[in-house]
Amino acid sequence: MPNEERLLVLERAVQDEPEDPLGYYMLGLEYHKLRKLEEADRAFRRAIELNRDYTAAYRELGKVLRDAGRRQEAIEAFERGLAVAEHTKDLQTAKEMAVLLKRLRG
Repeated sequence: MPNEERLLVLERAVQDEPEDPLGYYMLGLEYHKLRKLEEADRAFRRAIELNRDYTAAYRELGKVLRDAGRRQEAIEAFERGLAVAEHTKDLQTAKEMAVLLKRLRG
């Protein structure tokens, strides 16, 4: 399925189920892949709003902010996500965010 078609399917999915954080997460991934960074930012923030413990959404939000040149906001997203990952015991995502955070901090 072409990227734009996949994007339309995901956009329809979140319209049909606006309270599903996974839908927004998947939509954010697709937006990021297409370099639609503002849209990706909004999608990941909505996923987090719907599920404060969605560690992967924090990780991806941080990546989007990094790619948008919003370094400090990316650091803050990774820090929040790392705290949530430690709280929820999502060790793999915590490790990934720790590495991304270390790279951003230089």
